[in-house]
Amino acid sequence: MNNIFAVAGVVIKELYRRKEFYVLFIITIVICLVMASVNIFNDAQIIRYLKELCLLLIWVSSLVIAITTTARQIPAEREQRTLLPLLAKPLSRPQLIFGKFLGCWLACGLVLICFYVFFGALAASREHAWPLLNYFQAAFLHWVTLGVVIALTLLGSLVFAAPSSNSTICFVIVMAILCVGRYLDAIALSRPEPVRSLVWSVYYAIPHLEWDFEMRNLIVHDWPLIEWRFVAFDALYLLAYAAVFLVAACLVFRRKAVN
Repeated sequence: MNNIFAVAGVVIKELYRRKEFYVLFIITIVICLVMASVNIFNDAQIIRYLKELCLLLIWVSSLVIAITTTARQIPAEREQRTLLPLLAKPLSRPQLIFGKFLGCWLACGLVLICFYVFFGALAASREHAWPLLNYFQAAFLHWVTLGVVIALTLLGSLVFAAPSSNSTICFVIVMAILCVGRYLDAIALSRPEPVRSLVWSVYYAIPHLEWDFEMRNLIVHDWPLIEWRFVAFDALYLLAYAAVFLVAACLVFRRKAVN
């Protein structure tokens, strides 16, 4: 475990030395502050549109940070010729994979804390309320969702040659799930066999990240809290997919040449 935490610590330090987080965080702040300063027809409900825009920017920014940070982990070690020295130490290949995953996941968690604290302060300045438990549920499931994305991207970094191609493919897959995943069951019902069975298979095989993406509505429309047992079930569901991707990454990495 010490080796895993050591690798994770290096990943976290690397994220805060790079500029992606700072650039995206500043862009999000500027856009949201500009929108917050606009008063359209003295509509008191404009805060809902502001919260929806801010949460959308937080999701997009966190996905970009998670995918780009994870996609370059293994290729960067190989290009800098530090992969062999790492594995020459008492550090196994699965430990390296889990250390990279844990580092990226924890770093994204720290990023989400910054984003959601800013979002909470912005919303409180207009609504004069701070529903902390609602924010916690949304941020927690958001973080667990990023764990699935990170594990998928880490697997892709061992399959695809370049970080750019891996980032693009993973981003397309994630956006397709978020935008189309919820409609696959309806699409399957309107198609003949064997297309129907194929679409149904895809629907049940993919991780349904869009369920947690829709958690934005919990905050935007001030809905009541979700029962904690459903939150726990959703988290376990997502962690199971992350575990599958990590095991697949370990199996691929075990058979892959490191030179």
